[in-house]
Amino acid sequence: MSFAELGLTKPLVNAAAAQQYDQPTPVQMGAIPAVLKGKDVLGIAQTGSGKTAAYALPLLDRAQTNRAFRNRYVKVLVLVPTRELALQVGEVFLSFSRHIPIQIKTLAVFGGVSINPQMKRLSGTDILVATPGRLLDLVESKAVHLADVETLVLDEADKMLNLGFEEEMRQILALLPKKRQNLLFSATLDNQVRAIQETLLHAPEVVEVKDEQRLVPAAIKEIAYLVDTERKGPFLRYLIKEQKMQQVLVFVSATKRADHLVTKLSNNGIKAVALHSGKSQGARTEALDLFRKGKVPVLVATDLAARGIDIVSLPHVINYDLPRSSKDYIHRIGRTGRAAATGEAITLVTPEDAHHFKIVQKQTKRIIPAQETTEIDLKGF
Repeated sequence: MSFAELGLTKPLVNAAAAQQYDQPTPVQMGAIPAVLKGKDVLGIAQTGSGKTAAYALPLLDRAQTNRAFRNRYVKVLVLVPTRELALQVGEVFLSFSRHIPIQIKTLAVFGGVSINPQMKRLSGTDILVATPGRLLDLVESKAVHLADVETLVLDEADKMLNLGFEEEMRQILALLPKKRQNLLFSATLDNQVRAIQETLLHAPEVVEVKDEQRLVPAAIKEIAYLVDTERKGPFLRYLIKEQKMQQVLVFVSATKRADHLVTKLSNNGIKAVALHSGKSQGARTEALDLFRKGKVPVLVATDLAARGIDIVSLPHVINYDLPRSSKDYIHRIGRTGRAAATGEAITLVTPEDAHHFKIVQKQTKRIIPAQETTEIDLKGF
C-alpha cells in the first residue's frame, strides 16, 4: 500500500517520499486514514514504528484547508513529555511542511530556556508542540489560547504519566473545547494509559502494532562483544577507529558516566559530545545539532535524554552500558534502522552483565550473536 492510497494529497505524498518514507509502516497504515476522517485514534506502537509521521502527515494534510483564523489560537496541539521530543516532533512537522504550497506554521515550546522568545514566535502558529509545564506558563501569560483547538495529540502518553505530568494534563484538558479530535500514542497500554483512553477517546480507531510487527529485527544487525570491564573503554575506541564510524550514538547508564566517557574519547583523538539531563537546554540542543550535522561523530547519551533523538540513516548504536530493561533496549536500538534504512546495534557485555544480558534477550525474544574479544590487541587504544 502507498501513501497515496491512504488518502493523502499529492504534496504530503511527496513530503513522505522526500523524507525517505517509501511505504507506510503498520501504524501509519492504520492511523493516517482515521486521522484524515477526523476520528479519535489510540495508537500503541514501539519506538521506530513511525508514530510521529502517522499523525503529522494527515494533520498537515487537513491544515492545508483549515488554517488558524485567530492569531495565537492554535488549531492543533501536540503534548510531549520532554524537550528533546518536542524538538524532534516539531522538526518532523517542519520537514513535511516544506513540500506544502501554503505556509503552515509549527512551533515547538518547552522549558529550560527563556520564555520570551517563544512568546514572540507564537504569533501565527497553526500547530503547537509543547511540554505540559511550558504550555501552562504560556497560557497564563496569554501568549497562546486553547479555545480553538480542534485536534489534541498525546505523544508518548506513557512517558508523560511516568514523569508525573498528570496534574498538568488535567489542567490543560480543562482549557480545551469539549468537542475535538483526540489522538493518543503510546508504547504501552498500561492501566494509567487505559484510564486516559477511557476518559479522553470517543469510539477510537485502535491501531496496535504487535511485537512481531516491529521493524527493528529486519532493519538492524545486532551483535554483542564480550569484554572485560577494564578493557571496555579501550575496546570502544578500537571499534570506533577500526570501523571508521562517522556517526555513532553511545548509550551509558548515568550522566557522570557520559561526561567521563566523552573526556576519555576526546583525550584519545575521537571527537565526542554528551547529551544528558544535567546539561542546560542550550547545551543539549547544540550537542544534538553538532551530531546531526556530522561535525562530531560520537554522541554519548543517557536513556531519558535520548528520547528525542530521531536521525534518519543513523548507522551505529552502541550500548556501552546495558540498559535497565528490555524496553529500554528496544528503544535504544530503534534509534538506528529507521525509515527503511539499515543499521548496526552493538552491545558491550562484561562478565558482570552476562546474566542481565540473557534476560534482555529472553524478554525481547532475540538471539544476539556474541563474540569474544580477548585476542584483540588494544594497546594504543
